[in-house]
Amino acid sequence: MKDVVPEKLVADASTISKSHQLVLVHGGGDVVTQVATKLGKAQRFIVSPEGIRSRYTDKETAEIYQMVMTGLLAKRLVLALSAAGVPSVSVSGSDASLLRGKRKSKLVIVDERGRKVAIDGGYTGRVESVNTSLLESLLDKGYVPVVSPVAMSDASEPLNIDGDRAASSVATALKADSLVFATNVEGLTLAGALVQHMTPDEAKSRLPEIGFGMQKKVMAGAEAVSGGVREAVICSGTRDMPIEKGLAHEGCTVISR
Repeated sequence: MKDVVPEKLVADASTISKSHQLVLVHGGGDVVTQVATKLGKAQRFIVSPEGIRSRYTDKETAEIYQMVMTGLLAKRLVLALSAAGVPSVSVSGSDASLLRGKRKSKLVIVDERGRKVAIDGGYTGRVESVNTSLLESLLDKGYVPVVSPVAMSDASEPLNIDGDRAASSVATALKADSLVFATNVEGLTLAGALVQHMTPDEAKSRLPEIGFGMQKKVMAGAEAVSGGVREAVICSGTRDMPIEKGLAHEGCTVISR
């Protein structure tokens, strides 16, 4: 398994955290797939009628997802941040009910023949509430919270929550100034050109034109701005000073009003 710690982002977080309160919400679905495959658990991906691709999460997959996100990836980030001089604490959405979600009873998907069918919802959901007091307590004491996108259901079950949507929920609940999505490309590209700015309405209207990997970031960014966040920035996390350049709107996509 390749190293999944984004070194340039960690280095930039060290600088940014000295002047800004910073919360990191991490992803890592590709690592979940790698580990699940090694464990002999085949992964299934489904597509919604809106064209959104996601992992189908049964109980065993939910346990693997939680194990990888909270036990492996979050701890790697905390170790890397510590080495960079950043005091950080890893928390999952299930810790102190940080992220509460409602388990979906049914999912409507598009099957291989292009038909809409309903299937059991599995262990997925959307964030319904965020325990901001936990994050604010950590931030006030100078810690950088590292949040794993695992939510707790009403029945105290772990739920797979999309990392981008989780970040959007956290940013909205904290009334953040900026939400930065650090990815492996500059931002949203349409018709061969980087889209520098979109409003939330423009972003939502253009979702059908956008590929799987970028769809959720654009959707999550639009939701955050609609919810009161000043701006959502999609930028490369592989360049030098990715957060700083994203906040400065250099070579990225900005969603704002």
